[in-house]
Amino acid sequence: MTVGGAQATDSQGMLAATAALPEQVTAAADRAIGVSGLPDKDDITSVVVLGMGGSGIAGDIVAAVAGPFMPVPVVVAKSYELPAFVGEDTLVFAVSFSGDTEETVEATTEAAVQGAKIVIVTGGGELARLAGAWGSPLVTVPGDIPQPRAAVGALAVPPLIVLEELGLFPGARRWVDEAVRRLSARRDELAGDSSLVVDLARRIGRTIPLIYGGSTIGAVAAQRWKTQMNENAKIPAFWNAQPELSHNEIAGWGQHGDLTRQAITLVALRHDFEHPQVMRRFDLVFRMVDEVVADIVQVEARGDGQLAQLLDLILVGDMTSLHMALNEGVDPGPVPALDEIKIALKEG
Repeated sequence: MTVGGAQATDSQGMLAATAALPEQVTAAADRAIGVSGLPDKDDITSVVVLGMGGSGIAGDIVAAVAGPFMPVPVVVAKSYELPAFVGEDTLVFAVSFSGDTEETVEATTEAAVQGAKIVIVTGGGELARLAGAWGSPLVTVPGDIPQPRAAVGALAVPPLIVLEELGLFPGARRWVDEAVRRLSARRDELAGDSSLVVDLARRIGRTIPLIYGGSTIGAVAAQRWKTQMNENAKIPAFWNAQPELSHNEIAGWGQHGDLTRQAITLVALRHDFEHPQVMRRFDLVFRMVDEVVADIVQVEARGDGQLAQLLDLILVGDMTSLHMALNEGVDPGPVPALDEIKIALKEG
């Protein structure tokens, strides 16, 4: 195919897989409803979500969307190590697209040793085997999704539904339904050669995107945009979040303006759930950096509820990163750098 005048190859069908997010979210919710073997709500005093990379974003979404409304804390762990507090009263979600992510397998095994209640979300591998051996609840991920980062709905939605089933996050299915409606509408808006993502890809061009989000939802969206730029477009990208960046990063814009105004595009991800002071901080930061960045681009989330707006921002970012890749003739699917590291680690 030809995109933006460049000969583009999408060997793994990443565009189609990303565009199918509304259907993916619906199917994921359906798979998680009625899963057997869940613990009793009263036996849970904490929730931990384990995962890395494209699977780890599931934990970030759960913590951002469900965490503020739950009676117990939600912690996201992205490492080999397990938080020391994990024990018999902890619900652990082990999330891995392949089921063989070594950090997640190791931490999940340690959680089992500590007596935690474990729910596994995976497409197979060692974690699926362990679920069978332990009798742990298992929510499967379809095998026809080309990459973990294209499975954000399949990985993030099941924990939300399970938390609703436990009585820890009532109303999750309604939030999911609202998100599906918004994603379907956004997908229609993004079709065509003059859509928002086409314009965003053009404006960012060959500059380095610096993505800013506001509060928890914006922070998760910004991190997701950054990693999708890395993996899909194969470019450097960076992120930060308000209000924290106003306490440190903003001080770093006082130097090297001649360089940054050529190299960096600031992308601000906005949503309806920002604290009023976060809104003011965005305006102040824009004024301070206007002359030292190539461009300032704002993307406004739409939808009813935090989940809908977060997934809305994620879909726009995913599609923008894909268009940036294809504009440069870059195949967005394969990630040889990541494969090289995995191979080297296995070889010792």
